[in-house]
Amino acid sequence: MDEKATNSLLYSLSMGMYSFGSGFPAMGDLPVNDKLYLLQHKIIKEIAEKENCVIVGRCADYVLRDNPKRVSIFIYANMEYRKEQSIKKHGIDPAHAEHIINKTDKNRANYYSFYSGQKWGQTENFDLCIDSSKLDEDKIVDLIAEYINMR
Repeated sequence: MDEKATNSLLYSLSMGMYSFGSGFPAMGDLPVNDKLYLLQHKIIKEIAEKENCVIVGRCADYVLRDNPKRVSIFIYANMEYRKEQSIKKHGIDPAHAEHIINKTDKNRANYYSFYSGQKWGQTENFDLCIDSSKLDEDKIVDLIAEYINMR
């Protein structure tokens, strides 16, 4: 269910389950994907209010958009590097690696767009964008830590 958008608003409207008065129907009436998103949204906000944290994905940049302490980072790479990493780290079949990556990206983009109303991966949504094919993981961690310290 995670990172898969639904057409739940349309479904909810067609089934008469959407409550225009309160904005959301009772949690029990929502499709599972929407319940999961709302729960994650709530947890992300609660954690960010209490302490420093790192949240990967989950529309966290959007959920925390009004949090003045938020630092939003997008890590990307070219397709060749992503294929190499997918094969090496996740054991993905080399013949299908690019297809799997593209499908995953499409699911993430749809999820992000559905719940945030924005385009996934747009640089203006982030404070810092890093091409992970240019630096090893330790250097990326150092770069992020330095950026946060500079702010």
